[in-house]
Amino acid sequence: MRSVSELGDLTGKRVLVRCDLNVPLDGTTITDDGRIRASVPTLTKLREAGAKVVVLAHLGRPKGEVNTKYSLAPAAARLGQLLGTEVTLATDVVGESAQATVAALADGEVAMLENVRYEPGEESKDDAVRGQLAERYAALGDVFVSDGFGVVHRKQASVYDLASRLPNAAGGLVLAEVEVLKQLTEDPARPYVVVLGGAKVSDKLAVIANLLKTADTLVVGGGMVFTFLAAQGHEVGTSLLEADQIETVRGYLNEAASTGKQIVLPSDIVVAPAFAADATPTTVPADAMPADQIGLDIGPESSRVFASVISSARTVFWNGPMGVAEWESFAGGTRAVAQALTEVDGLSVVGGGDSAAAVRDLGFADDDFGHISTGGGASLEYLEGRTLPGLAVLESREA
Repeated sequence: MRSVSELGDLTGKRVLVRCDLNVPLDGTTITDDGRIRASVPTLTKLREAGAKVVVLAHLGRPKGEVNTKYSLAPAAARLGQLLGTEVTLATDVVGESAQATVAALADGEVAMLENVRYEPGEESKDDAVRGQLAERYAALGDVFVSDGFGVVHRKQASVYDLASRLPNAAGGLVLAEVEVLKQLTEDPARPYVVVLGGAKVSDKLAVIANLLKTADTLVVGGGMVFTFLAAQGHEVGTSLLEADQIETVRGYLNEAASTGKQIVLPSDIVVAPAFAADATPTTVPADAMPADQIGLDIGPESSRVFASVISSARTVFWNGPMGVAEWESFAGGTRAVAQALTEVDGLSVVGGGDSAAAVRDLGFADDDFGHISTGGGASLEYLEGRTLPGLAVLESREA
């Protein structure tokens, strides 16, 4: 992949930059601007190079229709604050407003097109339909820079098809993410510990299978842990359970035992009578959960064990909270894991998505960790060993 510095003189050139600005919102208020902040270095570099910068991004899932709920207006305003310059937002994606907005740019200025997912062709499974939209994107620019790591696993018009229609490069964010993931997959310093949480084990089956080959220890928490406990024959009450995955999980446990790998599961669970922030928490042994209770976090003893395993590692990758971390009564496990990652003597990686939001909500700073990924799904697919379309297409082309 070529870097921005290898694109040559960008003065006066219209540079289309695919960013990932898919930030969480409370109404129109951004609750975590991490992805926007992560886009600033590449955009600043392009501005300083005299480029006319045009940002392409998405927000939420408008499913090919204009929906003001998913307007990029809050992201454009916040990006402007961070860049210290106005970011003009077009009112459409490739229509008259987009064309006029781009045409009005002076060197070093920044504009943003509206949510690319307003266009039905953006996520189309039909190559020709996506290609038609990519042609309209390409007509607005001279050069393409891919800097939205959180979408490089998607074969979408602004990620994949556009890159093949203009001279392209990977932005600094994408290059940094790939470098970290290479460290996790090619020759990680050992012990190498992977911590997996989040709601569903089915979301992580492929990555578990692959990591059993490369990691030394898998630490499992979050909602997905109850399928593991059920596979061991334990009662899990009313907790989240994917019954159809029990046999698969049992196979992973057997494989780990036969190959000398460790899968560390919680020894105690924080349960409650209902899925509610104000529900009364109780700590019970993981093998003695009441049938009428729901598990919402790992317990304090498990938190200590998990923290010990993590802090003694040389390489750690973490994806997924240990419990319902947005509720204080059920945030203890996630807080303990985050704290342990800050104490790792080596590479500590927070794998994007809910994990990144959780550590910030709990008061940790980004620089407390070796790396906070901006793309949870893309990171997991990379660790699965899959080819990511948005990376594969970034081949050197003449600028």
